[in-house]
Amino acid sequence: MKKLFFLGTLVALLVAIGDLFTKQLIFSILENIALTQGSQSPEIKISDFFSLVYVWNHGVSFGMFNQLAHSNIIFSAIQLSIALILFFWLYHNVKVSTTYALALIIGGALGNAFDRIKNGAVADFLDFHIGTYHWPAFNLADSCVFVGVAILLLEDIFLKKK
Repeated sequence: MKKLFFLGTLVALLVAIGDLFTKQLIFSILENIALTQGSQSPEIKISDFFSLVYVWNHGVSFGMFNQLAHSNIIFSAIQLSIALILFFWLYHNVKVSTTYALALIIGGALGNAFDRIKNGAVADFLDFHIGTYHWPAFNLADSCVFVGVAILLLEDIFLKKK
């Protein structure tokens, strides 16, 4: 049990650090492009359906609650609370797949919470689109939370003991 907790904690920290690093790197590159091109909305087109963009999200998924007063404090507290609860689950967990799932969710929550605390918003930069239709921009932390939740759901649906 302690090995899985250590593994999960390590993976969560790597996810959070990786998330913060990628945000810093991509935003630094996009800020340099904005300075050289004089653009308010810098973008790096990778393909016909994928770009790197510069977006600050003050709300939650899909920009919901962007106008909420004190959103950075409220959402940081919620994210850190969820991470703490999931750390307790991780400590008592005995399955490797659950360890990775929880670690991805915890790491993503911590990455976005620290970003929100430091910057007052979450940096999003991955932009998938078809023509003029865009999926809301997201980041590595969001992806890790999604994958972690998907693993937990798949475990519950397919691997649950009858």
